[in-house]
Amino acid sequence: MEENGNNNKVSFRSGLLFGLTIGLTVALIVGIFAVVKIKSISNALGSVLDLKTASKISVISKVIDDCFYDYDDRKLTVDDMRDGLYRGIVSSMDDKYAEYYSKEELEQEIIDNQGIYYGIGAYISLGEDDYPFLSGIMADTPAEKAGLRAGDVLVKVDDESTYGMTLDDVVSRVKGDDGTVVHLTIYREGENDYLEIDVTRGAVETLSVGYDMLENDIGYIQIVRFEQATVNQFTEAYEYIKENDAEGLIIDLRSNPGGLVSSVVGIADQILPEGLVFYELDAQGNRKEYRCEGDNAIDIPLVVLVDGYSASASEILSGAIRDHGIGTLVGEKTYGKGIVQDVKQLSDGSAVKLTVSAYYLPGGDNIQGTGIEPDVTVELDVDAYYDEGIDTQLDKAIEVMNEKVGQ
Repeated sequence: MEENGNNNKVSFRSGLLFGLTIGLTVALIVGIFAVVKIKSISNALGSVLDLKTASKISVISKVIDDCFYDYDDRKLTVDDMRDGLYRGIVSSMDDKYAEYYSKEELEQEIIDNQGIYYGIGAYISLGEDDYPFLSGIMADTPAEKAGLRAGDVLVKVDDESTYGMTLDDVVSRVKGDDGTVVHLTIYREGENDYLEIDVTRGAVETLSVGYDMLENDIGYIQIVRFEQATVNQFTEAYEYIKENDAEGLIIDLRSNPGGLVSSVVGIADQILPEGLVFYELDAQGNRKEYRCEGDNAIDIPLVVLVDGYSASASEILSGAIRDHGIGTLVGEKTYGKGIVQDVKQLSDGSAVKLTVSAYYLPGGDNIQGTGIEPDVTVELDVDAYYDEGIDTQLDKAIEVMNEKVGQ
C-alpha cells in the first residue's frame, strides 16, 4: 500500500529516533535521579522499549545513517520508519496471522469485509509450507475468466516471491486499481511447470452465498465466505429453499476459508438446536461461549460438503452440525484452523491483529492442525470438474441425501 506522506528524504537515524522520545526522556532523567529511580522508570516502559533497546536502536541507526547507500533513492519518510518499527514488533511473534495495520490499511480492511473491492475475485489463504494458495474462486470474476482454480499456489506476484509473506502482504499485492494487470506465477498440481498468468483487476462484489433447487426437491446453499452480509444472504437463500418445500438441504462449505465469528454464529442460529455452537479459551484460560436458542432448528435432512480448503469459521459450522448430530459431512478432511484472531484498534486509528484464543467445538475438540474428518469421504475429480463440469463430491452428497429422504 502506498503511503501519502511527504517525500522529503529524512535521516534514517533521526527517523528511527523520533519514536524514542520516551526513551530519551528516561535517559535525561538518568542524570537527575538516583539509579533506583532509573530502574523503576525503565520497568514502566515494559520489556521491549527499555534503555538497552533505545541505546541499540541509536547505534544501529547511526550505522545506517553513516553507511547506507540509498541506491533506489526511495525517499523514506518519518511515517514509513515509524510503521516499520511497529511492524517489526508484531512480526517478531511466531504468529503467521498477526498483522500491524496503519490507519489507512485498517480502513481498507473494514471496507473489504463489507463485500466490495478491486482485485481478481479469489480467496487467498496461507498454506503450511508458508506459500499462499487460492482457497476459492468467485463466479464471473477476473480470476475465473483467467482460468485460476481453487488450490492454485501463488509462487510469485509480479515476479516477487511470496514465500514467507504474511497473508495481508500477499492480498495487498494481488489487489489494485481497476483495469491494472497483476502477473501471477502459479504452481498447480499435475502441471509439469509453473503457470504464468496475467489477470486484469476489476470491481468485485463478494456475493458470499449462492443457492438453487436441485432434483428430487433438494435445496442447495453454497457459502463461500463469512462476511458481514453473509447472514442476510443466507437468510434469503434459506427462505427460498423452504418456500420451495425442500425435502432436504445441502450446505456447501468447500473452499470456504472462514471469516467473521459473528456471521457463522448468525447462520448457526438459523439451523442448530438449542445449545453450544462453540467456545473459546484465551491465554488466561477465560472461556467464552457462543450459543443458540434453538428456536429455528432445522427439521429436514442436512448434508454438508467440506474439503481441505474449508477452514476456521466453516469448520466451526460443520463441526457444530456434526456434534449436534443433525447432518452428515461429505467430502474431504477440513483444513484444521482452530484458532481465532481479533483486531485491536489503537487510539491513533491503527490496529494490531493477532491470535487471541483457541476455539473448541461443542464436543470439546480443538481441530488446530488436525481438521475434521467427514462422515463420507470422497475426493473431487479435478479433471472431470474442469473438463466436463462433473462434481463428484456434490454427486455423492446428492446420493447421500436421496438415501436420507427415501428417494
